[in-house]
Amino acid sequence: MKRTLLAAFSGFAIAIAAAPAVAQDNEPSAEEMDQVMTALAESFPVEPLTVEQEARLPQATRIVEKMIPEGAMAEMMGTMFDDMLGPIMETTGGPAISTVVAGTGLTAPELDLTDQQTAKLATLFDPAWEERRAREMDVFPQMMADMMTVMEPPMRKAMSELYAINFTQTELDEIEAFFSTETGTSFARKSFTMSSDPRVLSATMEVLPEMMGAMAGIEERFAKASADLPAKRSFGELTADEQSFVAKTTGYSVEDLRSLTDGGTVEEAKAPE
Repeated sequence: MKRTLLAAFSGFAIAIAAAPAVAQDNEPSAEEMDQVMTALAESFPVEPLTVEQEARLPQATRIVEKMIPEGAMAEMMGTMFDDMLGPIMETTGGPAISTVVAGTGLTAPELDLTDQQTAKLATLFDPAWEERRAREMDVFPQMMADMMTVMEPPMRKAMSELYAINFTQTELDEIEAFFSTETGTSFARKSFTMSSDPRVLSATMEVLPEMMGAMAGIEERFAKASADLPAKRSFGELTADEQSFVAKTTGYSVEDLRSLTDGGTVEEAKAPE
C-alpha cells in the first residue's frame, strides 16, 4: 500500500511536470468532478467487517496510529518532493519546453530545439516563464502536503480495517506489543516514511528498461489472444440500417459520422439541432 501510494504520486508529479498548461475553460466543473468521483467510488465497493473483525478494529486502529501518526503523510510528501519529485519535475521536459509546447500546440518530441532556442521561444510566449516556474514550484509542495492532510484520516481508517481483517487476535497482540517497545515505535514510524526515500525510485529506474521490455510485442499478444474473435468493423463497414441506428443514437448524422471516421474532428461535425 505504501509503495502504491508512492508510485501514484510520483506519476502524478511527472504528469504535472510534462503536461502543458491547460486553459481554465477546459477544466471540468465541480458538478462534473463530483460525478466522476462518485463513479470512481462506486467502482471499488467494500464488504462490511464481520463481527470478529469489528471486535479487532480498535486494536488495529491503535497499531495503525503508531504507523501513521497525525501529520505523517504530509511529512512524507514533503520529503518525497524535496528528494524525489522536485528533481523529476525539473528534468521532465522542463519549464521552457512546457511553455513552448503550450504556445505552439506541438508535442515535446516534435520540437527539435537546442536549449538556447527553447529558452528564446519560451520567452516569446511567456517573458516571465522562469520566475513563474519558480513560484509554481514553491506552491506545489504545500499543495501536495494539503492533499495528504486530507487523505490521511481515510487512509488510516482503511489500513485499520485491513489490519483487523488480515491479522488474528493473537497476531495483533504480538504486533501491538512490539510496536509498544522503543524499537517497535521507531520501526512503525520509519517503515512508512522510508517509502519516500530516493532509493525506492532509483531501484525502479534501474529495472525500467527491463520493465518496458516486458511490454514489447504487446500488440502482437493482443492480436493472438483475440485471433478467434470476429473482426472489428469500421463505421463504413456497417449496413445502412446499422449506420442509421448509430446516427440516431449519437445525435450525429450519417454524413458527420463518416467524416469523423475518415479523420475529421468533432468541431467539423455538426450535431443536428
